[in-house]
Amino acid sequence: MTATTKSRAAAPSRGDTPARRHSRIRWRSWGPGLAMVAPSIVLIGIFVYWLLYKTAATSMTDKHSFNPNADVHFIGLDNYASLFGEPYYQHTLWNLLVLTVVFLSGTMFFGLLWALLLEKGVKGEGIFRSVYLFPMAVSFVAAGVVWKWLLSNRTGDQAIGLNQLFQELGLGFLQNSWWSSTAAFNMAAMAIPAVWQLSGYVMALFLAGFRGIPSDQREAARMDGASEFQVYRHVLFPQLSPIALSALIIIGHMSMKMFDLIYSIAGANSYAAAVPATYMWTQLFSKSDPANASANATILLLIVAVVVVPYLIYTNHVEKGQGS
Repeated sequence: MTATTKSRAAAPSRGDTPARRHSRIRWRSWGPGLAMVAPSIVLIGIFVYWLLYKTAATSMTDKHSFNPNADVHFIGLDNYASLFGEPYYQHTLWNLLVLTVVFLSGTMFFGLLWALLLEKGVKGEGIFRSVYLFPMAVSFVAAGVVWKWLLSNRTGDQAIGLNQLFQELGLGFLQNSWWSSTAAFNMAAMAIPAVWQLSGYVMALFLAGFRGIPSDQREAARMDGASEFQVYRHVLFPQLSPIALSALIIIGHMSMKMFDLIYSIAGANSYAAAVPATYMWTQLFSKSDPANASANATILLLIVAVVVVPYLIYTNHVEKGQGS
């Protein structure tokens, strides 16, 4: 091969510009990774974001039946206005507020209490951790079936569940009708099974936080004359605030979307235990009203987003600050 031929072979083609070479290099760096995650991106795009769009779009129409031949028109926010004007929907929002407050308070209290007890290093800690975490392995539906019996509203000689236990212990004055009660705070009883099931999860979060704090910080505080209470208040608890915030966000958004536990205990048509999620089931399947059900679902999504999105922004800001 002559020198002229070699130079022609080594020279880049006329269409091979620096921009194209740079594009090929970039594709080799991130192209295989994109190909790996592409199926997940497509599935999430279809079954999450496209369905969210369809739900929001349906909520702004007059599609109040499943008749495929019915004319559908855009009506804006009329469904939202009528939904907020319904006394029943207002009742479901009140129930959701009570459920969330009791659920959050109960799980945070018992989770922190159990973490404090185990953090001291008791004998048989593994057994206690297993006992506290076991309810998490039970589905809300299975737990609901059991708690439906435990929270039976039968009292007196016909009592079963917790009411029977109170009667056997001579604590008959504690018997009540639980979630079937018409009292304003009957949803507090509905939160009891949820507290029982998720307190162990919060305990695990706090326990991991305690174990992640170096022991020399405690020793330094004790050497400075701090009491045990002051060590926890001024040294340990401030460092657990990010964990507490994470637990609040996780438990809070779970309570707002709770459906399966309430459905298993009270059913979808119970007025006493109605929340927006169960009412959405009634709207869609009993009333055959996809427009109002979509409006309900969109409101529920916005409520959850108001809680979760600021937390995500905050954690992203903290992570960037730590990285820099």
